[in-house]
Amino acid sequence: MTIKKRSAVDRFLSVIERLGNALPHPATLFASFAALVVLLSWVAAQFNLSVVHPGTGEIITPVNLVSAKGLHMILEKMVVNFTSFAPLGTVLVALLGIGIAEGSGLIGTLLRKIVLAAPKQLLTIVIVFCGVISNTASEVGYVLLVPLAAVIFLAAGRHPLAGLAAAFAGVSGGYSANILLGTIDPLLAGLSEEAARIIDPAYTVNPAANYYFMFASTFIITLLGTWVTEKVVVPRLGAYTGDEKPEEIRELTSAEKKGLRWSGIMLLAFVAFLLGGLLPADGYLRDPETGGILKSPFMSGIVAFIFLSAALCGIAYGVAAGTFKNDSDVMKGMSKSMETLGSYIVLVFFAAQFVAYFNWTNLGLIFAIQGAEVLKASGMNDIALMSAFILIAATINLIMGSASAKWAIMAPVFIPMFMLLGYSPEFTQCAYRIGDSVTNIISPMMSYFALIVAFIQRYDKKAGIGTVISTMLPYSITFLIGWMILFGIWISFGLPIGPGSNVLLPVIP
Repeated sequence: MTIKKRSAVDRFLSVIERLGNALPHPATLFASFAALVVLLSWVAAQFNLSVVHPGTGEIITPVNLVSAKGLHMILEKMVVNFTSFAPLGTVLVALLGIGIAEGSGLIGTLLRKIVLAAPKQLLTIVIVFCGVISNTASEVGYVLLVPLAAVIFLAAGRHPLAGLAAAFAGVSGGYSANILLGTIDPLLAGLSEEAARIIDPAYTVNPAANYYFMFASTFIITLLGTWVTEKVVVPRLGAYTGDEKPEEIRELTSAEKKGLRWSGIMLLAFVAFLLGGLLPADGYLRDPETGGILKSPFMSGIVAFIFLSAALCGIAYGVAAGTFKNDSDVMKGMSKSMETLGSYIVLVFFAAQFVAYFNWTNLGLIFAIQGAEVLKASGMNDIALMSAFILIAATINLIMGSASAKWAIMAPVFIPMFMLLGYSPEFTQCAYRIGDSVTNIISPMMSYFALIVAFIQRYDKKAGIGTVISTMLPYSITFLIGWMILFGIWISFGLPIGPGSNVLLPVIP
């Protein structure tokens, strides 16, 4: 019996998979990092490390937590560290609204409506686009659109795996691109804000901080994903010869159509409310003192608007379509969205302690100042510097799938470092989001990767991790190149990346 020789790709993926599987649970990682920070604070204090703050000229020394005072801080601030952690409340509130929209069936019906209404020649571009915008509602794209796209392609006489790949590329490869704000925006913004306050205790990061760049990215990713599907994936897959037979795609029922109509009416009414508060010079959503928008209740209340828009449209759909019979059904939708957050809340508890310890010890500031000096001495220009950071984030993503867990570790180091080089936290966060997105579709550690493998095996019984990687790698490479070019253009022209968010900060003297 001959043993089939494993390809280099399979061997490489096996190494990645083993490395990822060897990592402990993210919550355990943060607990370990928190303990490590405590130990490092003692080591740094023994060596009398110090740096000069480039902004104030103050000498920064490490604070030793292995002391009576440090123990008191750890014990007294444990609860406050957790409850005041910026991302926690924003994510919980946003997901409550999304849970209503998802529980009513609005999101699933809307995605099906868009795909079903697409002309055959535009099928691929519509599926990729729907994949990107589905990120507003977190996992809906994975569990609904990805398998639906395969069914639709097969019904259209095309290879089902091409449709599946196109949807997966949009949902996961374009994870940070969107024309709408989703739950990931306030989550990352909260972590960035915590990190930025190592340098500037009053700094705030708005959830819409990356909106302009991510809005433009939606169309870039959609076009690139469509091109890869049609020019690379479809020719490679060829004709489908599997056993699966085309299914009849269920049309929308009259109740679902009625629900969409009333949801649309509710959305128009909500938009009218927003415009009524923004368009007049003295609008009720503008800054009462300056009349501006950038620092207005509208911008600071973005999370509330995500909640309200999703909740109101979801309720309107549910009542009209008959999926919500009473208020208990609405509450069940909200409760169900919270059920998925159990592990996240555990993770946040330990992440909050880690970030707090990092701030107390001054280690974040010390590392940032020293790192900034090294980067200055490297002579790399803006584009080269940020390109290197994007590649670092993309590489780490191969063995650690959680976007928030990675950013909670990376933000306290890289955001202060780049702030000292003159880059805004919002810009650094934007670079991170590119790196985090492009390798999602080839990372076995991505939380839905196993589900994608299962979907593919329905059409190809012999498929495995290598099948997914080989199919999705062209998307990953193309997205990385395309996004870095777009990012370079943004840097070159100094375009704002979001409302009130620019590429550069005033250089610290």
